[in-house]
Amino acid sequence: MEHPSGACERSPRGAPSRARLYGLLAVMLGIWAANFIFAKVAVRTAPPVLVACLRTVLSGLLMIPVYRVVSRRHLDPVLRPFTLRDVPRMALVGVLGIVGNQFAFVLALSTTSVAHGAIVGATSPVLVLIGAAALGREKLRVRKVLGMLASVAGVAVLQFGRVPSGHSSPVGDAVMLGNAALFAGFSLLGKPLLEEVGSLAVNAVAYWGGALLALPYAVFGLVRVGPAQLGLAAWAGVLYMAVAPSIVGYLIYAHALRYLPSSRVASVTYLQPVLATLLAVALLGERPGLGYAFGALVILGGVWLVQSPSAPRRTVPLSPPQALPHRPLTRADGPGP
Repeated sequence: MEHPSGACERSPRGAPSRARLYGLLAVMLGIWAANFIFAKVAVRTAPPVLVACLRTVLSGLLMIPVYRVVSRRHLDPVLRPFTLRDVPRMALVGVLGIVGNQFAFVLALSTTSVAHGAIVGATSPVLVLIGAAALGREKLRVRKVLGMLASVAGVAVLQFGRVPSGHSSPVGDAVMLGNAALFAGFSLLGKPLLEEVGSLAVNAVAYWGGALLALPYAVFGLVRVGPAQLGLAAWAGVLYMAVAPSIVGYLIYAHALRYLPSSRVASVTYLQPVLATLLAVALLGERPGLGYAFGALVILGGVWLVQSPSAPRRTVPLSPPQALPHRPLTRADGPGP
């Protein structure tokens, strides 16, 4: 519940100050935006599939202590403990939506630019709306239809406004769109599970299942390539992606949701592609061009029209970068990028 007083004042219940909460959200934004840079650097010197497998295995290992600590300290009486009967459904939904999503993220950035990848990936709320409408869960009002059309038009502008100095490709953009579609499917299919057992349990099982699937190839790839041959940049990228967006970003997001309105926390995601693009320009030398700027503005405007709720809704935080995490659910609720 929002407190009407100044930014540094605490609520009677001992909630953190507004300054601290918004500071944490700024850190989260930086973590998720930088994830694009670390992923891009990693796939420049290492096979993309190996990078994705190593990230998944490390994330699965890290999720073990995180789940044990967080599940004990933050018990939710509304949620029930998950059972062995839930595991197959949790693993299927989670592995497709979280692990598959992250594999597509890494593969996309191996062939397209950070600028294009960040803005195309931001279309997941539009895909969630399309799926929800197809399932009869959401009514397509005029504003939301306009938002969908604007997002489609914005993606078209990106493709036709492509410049050689932008380092983008239609194939990479298409894979990133698949990345967004996987997360949209996770949001739609996983919603009942999230409401029953909570996002932490679903995300944990997803990472553990993904780690088991990725482990054979991760070991094979390391033996074939050699750990030393991957290079410092690739290892730095893998470690960053495994720790920062998948674990730290998610914990910050879930913490902020306890004290701030979900719409305000989720609004941070609009800045993620902008910051990722600025970082790519400054650190990677990307030059997206004016066509990109116009297309990005149209896409973000369309996503805003799709996401802006007519009435407040309760949000279930997902793993957030990318991500997660959603009214219909958004990447602010997710594992980050």
